[in-house]
Amino acid sequence: MRTFIILFIFINFSIQAQIQENQVLSLEDCIRLAETNNIDLKRSGIQSETEKLTFRSTKSRVLPDLNASYSYAVNKGRSIDPYTNDVIDQQFSYSNAGIRLNAQLFNGFELRNSIQRDRYNMQAAEAEKQAARQQLVLDVTLAYFQVLNAQDLLKLAKLRLESTRGQQDRISSLADEGSGNPADLSDIQGQFKNDESAVLTAENQLQQAHLDLRLLLNIETDFEIRELPLQPEMNSYELSAEELYQQSLENLEVFEARKLRLEAAREDVAVARSLYVPELSFFAQLNTNYSSLASLLNETGTQVVETGQFLNINGTTYAVQTNQSQFSQQDIPYVDQLNNNLSSVAGLSFSIPIFNGFRAKRQVSLKKLQLEDARLELENTKNEYRRAIEAAYNDMDLAYQDYFLLQEQVKAYAESFRVNEIRFQNGVSNLVAYIISKNNLDRARVNMANAKYEFLIRRQVLDYYRGSY
Repeated sequence: MRTFIILFIFINFSIQAQIQENQVLSLEDCIRLAETNNIDLKRSGIQSETEKLTFRSTKSRVLPDLNASYSYAVNKGRSIDPYTNDVIDQQFSYSNAGIRLNAQLFNGFELRNSIQRDRYNMQAAEAEKQAARQQLVLDVTLAYFQVLNAQDLLKLAKLRLESTRGQQDRISSLADEGSGNPADLSDIQGQFKNDESAVLTAENQLQQAHLDLRLLLNIETDFEIRELPLQPEMNSYELSAEELYQQSLENLEVFEARKLRLEAAREDVAVARSLYVPELSFFAQLNTNYSSLASLLNETGTQVVETGQFLNINGTTYAVQTNQSQFSQQDIPYVDQLNNNLSSVAGLSFSIPIFNGFRAKRQVSLKKLQLEDARLELENTKNEYRRAIEAAYNDMDLAYQDYFLLQEQVKAYAESFRVNEIRFQNGVSNLVAYIISKNNLDRARVNMANAKYEFLIRRQVLDYYRGSY
């Protein structure tokens, strides 16, 4: 355990050092950091360990209970002599010691069903931990792509701003020379401010995307993310929504966790039914005690003493004498008393439930309701994932089609802008037509970038549903 903790600290320190040194994270780096630092995942791990301890605790109930007791006290005043049971009024000390054994032999299979229930709960908690890890990997991947999308949008906004800046400088130079339409300068200045605002908005969106990713990684250090080495290809998905759903039922840990919770609830009903069944247990006990009043009388010899009676013989009176034994009192040693006073008992205990205020009936009914709730929870999870898969699949398909439509739109608007820019620079066209053409191209580029990342994000979601993480 100590080696594991040291290794965990070393890995965490190495990752943090890498962040502080390089300040650039790949997608794999982000996932590894999230698996190490994310609080929700850590809590899932704690819950899994808790269920393991609960299972071990239940399993240990098959062992008998063995308990020892010991007491020592000093008594003053009027009381009962524990050695002779006489009423006395003096100070003495006493001690009691014992060992008790209890073993359950049969309780309607309550223990067996409890062990099986807690085993299912332990396995379910582990599956839930893995499901949390799968969800975390998906969330980090989506947040990573959101940062990439925000970076691309910021680049587009800055390119648009620089293009407008160039036109503003050209028109400003013409205005200084006294040529051109004075209104064109005002229009291009307004467009320049609009583009500046777009850059600020894109920067804010990038900061928010970074913040969302940082929260998932649970780190305070500022960082940048590395561009993907190869841009993913825009290919249609190879599976249908129904095929994805069937694979999710087999591969996602969340369904396994729900099934295990259902089995645990079923075993819990069997545990509750054991309240109707008699219990049989074995018990044994060994006791002893000590008293400072306990003593032995040892004979030390005899002595002739008068009995108080007289005998008349021939008119002469003689006192009657007898031999009387002499004794000395000796305290019994502590250990000897404990050995001499040993007593033992062993037996079987049989408990038959006759009436318990309908507690057993209510408990069984409650566990049945919880079983039904677990079954409905499984069905509800299946329905939620089916709807989510169909929605993500439709969104991905729409983004896929939109991307290629927008690609053609960008080509068309790019050609239109090229022509309008040439015409405007040559004085054939006015600034309004130039700005409209430029804005159309800029919007088309932004929409195409959004469609690309929408497709890539939905593709990652579908990969998660098929159990790729």
